[in-house]
Amino acid sequence: MSKRYMITLAYDGTNFAGFQSQPKQRTVQDVLEKAVNKMSTAKEFVHVFGSGRTDAGVHAYGQIVHFDLENDIPEQGIVNGLNSILPLDMQVVAAKIISKEFHARFTAHGKRYLYRVSRGRFVDPFKRFYTGHYKYPLNIELIKEAMPDVIGTHDYSSFVASGSQTKSHVRTIYDATVMEDKENDEVIFEFYGSGFLYNQVRIMVAALLEIGNGKRPVHDFLRLYEVKDRNECRATAPASGLYLKKVYYNVENNK
Repeated sequence: MSKRYMITLAYDGTNFAGFQSQPKQRTVQDVLEKAVNKMSTAKEFVHVFGSGRTDAGVHAYGQIVHFDLENDIPEQGIVNGLNSILPLDMQVVAAKIISKEFHARFTAHGKRYLYRVSRGRFVDPFKRFYTGHYKYPLNIELIKEAMPDVIGTHDYSSFVASGSQTKSHVRTIYDATVMEDKENDEVIFEFYGSGFLYNQVRIMVAALLEIGNGKRPVHDFLRLYEVKDRNECRATAPASGLYLKKVYYNVENNK
């Protein structure tokens, strides 16, 4: 009888072409599947299933993945075994034996993303792969005033990149915050929602930075919901600043 494992996976997305498997590309899914199959005693190839895609260059603190193994391996054995095989830009943070009804993607009910913006005049060589960069003046108070407009259930058609195959662009954002990390000269955004569209967080961050710079009215999000026009949002913040922080489920130790 096989067991289903839920793992929490952290990775530096710099040298990955995203999470999802792609031909002739280095992806998180392919690298993880290779490691899982080294531990498997089954003849059949073991597939892994993630909570969702992350794009090339996007990082994760808490990507959730599940897979089934015939082996009787304890949870800590999964952590130790996979981390002894995986490359240094990936780490299994935790593992849990879970019900077969659990699915990393389909039973998720929320995700939390973090976005880091570096404020220096020039790109910091030690942050270039881990933050977005915005060298222009910012009034953080204007951004804070705009943040409540991000929260709620809205049609985010103005905030979805072309190429999205999702029919409905209605999503719910439960919480959205911005803070200044003055010590590191960064601005940090967090968004917690039911789910996010293709590039939605990066497009929202770009629009919020324009509000902070005075290029947009403080409450421009309310207009953008109504016009449903991606061209009205223009910019997309770089992938390098985006982190999948946590995925939420109705299971023990993950609320």
